[in-house]
Amino acid sequence: MRRVRQDAGRSSQRTRTWCPTGTAVRKRTRGPVQVTAPQTEEKRALLDAASRRAEPYGVPLGCQDEAGPSQAIPPPGARWAPQGEPRPQPHESVRGGTATLLTLFRPATGAVRAKGVTSGSHAVLQPWLRAELTQILQELPARAACDTEAPFLPSWGPRRPERAERYNDPPRRLILIGENLAGHKTPALVHGLCHQGILPLDTPLRGSWLNLAEALQRIVVRRAVAGQHPQTATALITGLEDTVAGWNAEPTPFVWDGKRRARRQRARQRRLVEAAARADQSQLIAA
Repeated sequence: MRRVRQDAGRSSQRTRTWCPTGTAVRKRTRGPVQVTAPQTEEKRALLDAASRRAEPYGVPLGCQDEAGPSQAIPPPGARWAPQGEPRPQPHESVRGGTATLLTLFRPATGAVRAKGVTSGSHAVLQPWLRAELTQILQELPARAACDTEAPFLPSWGPRRPERAERYNDPPRRLILIGENLAGHKTPALVHGLCHQGILPLDTPLRGSWLNLAEALQRIVVRRAVAGQHPQTATALITGLEDTVAGWNAEPTPFVWDGKRRARRQRARQRRLVEAAARADQSQLIAA
């Protein structure tokens, strides 16, 4: 069966229900409408260039996101139990609250700064983010290089190239990739970050996969809650923060466009060569 599927150009894939990057379906009064976001390819190229070349050039790159909200209910997952006597899950629908994990991740080192909260509103996120970024900037060495020395980096604000001169922004010391949410792009937050030398970049519509904090959060949340039964939001927050502490004890760097993608590309090229060889052989047999 595997050979037959390969010959037919088919392979086993997981079901994907999300939309392609840059498009989404919105409900309108006249019915569902497909919306296409502008500047999608520009943002993808921008994030790709920053993820590839920022750290080698000497500009740290961080990713910020919120994991959750996670509910204090028994999530699926494997558990240790005597053979033939699996631990049953409670059947009562009792909800013990929700928790959100605020994360600030540096892919080059694998270090994570995180905090568990019961509410991930902007009134909670923005003060925590400012405090963490201020502490990070204090630990970084002073940067005197001009923006023109880094051609892969965009100007201050793609829509306002004159921003650095108008607001007297300092040289860039950090790049921050965040989500495409209105609360992450408020003037007070963006101006404050730029004034500190931080360049905020947002992912395009349906482009959360460009934010490496998403991949880290899936690992942390799965390790923290899989197979467990947190009774309260406090217990859930404790488990999440303990998991982050364990991760930071031996962090794993995330490499953009690393060995896994190279293996996928080699496998794709190998399949194309095999398909072309089979097509040539079938033509010779038919002749």
